[in-house]
Amino acid sequence: MIKFESVKINKPAEVNVIIGQSHFIKSVEDLYEALVNSVPSLEFAIAFSEASGACKVRIEGTNNELKKLAQDNAIACGCGHTFYIFLKNAYPINVLNAIKMVPEVCNIFCATANPVEVIVAETEIGRGIMGVIDGCPPKGVEQSEDLVWRKNLLRKIGYKL
Repeated sequence: MIKFESVKINKPAEVNVIIGQSHFIKSVEDLYEALVNSVPSLEFAIAFSEASGACKVRIEGTNNELKKLAQDNAIACGCGHTFYIFLKNAYPINVLNAIKMVPEVCNIFCATANPVEVIVAETEIGRGIMGVIDGCPPKGVEQSEDLVWRKNLLRKIGYKL
């Protein structure tokens, strides 16, 4: 028997979250090193949920509020071998390639500041992430004024000349 559940990720609107899957106890330390080497002033936290042995939620980071967010969301999802990274003063684009290069990382489910719900399946042996709902559905097709807005935004936040 499989039970499905939607778990809402709790976070402030300005905080980004990256949710992924990894497979080894040293993931939390390797992810920490990847993040601090990507953006020197990054405020972040990581919670990694073990899936064997002690099955603990391992937490690291540079910001205590984000560490609490990471811990609480990891426990709410309750899925083994998953990690939850919360970022402040940076965007996922600044760190995603470094995270993907961590040898233990198997999958990235999302990287977003949007509201997120994690779709979790539960069986007799545990819980796992089936996918995520990231943000809202489309509200139409980009028009010329939307194109101007997009291009201006990317320049305003420093991603285009």
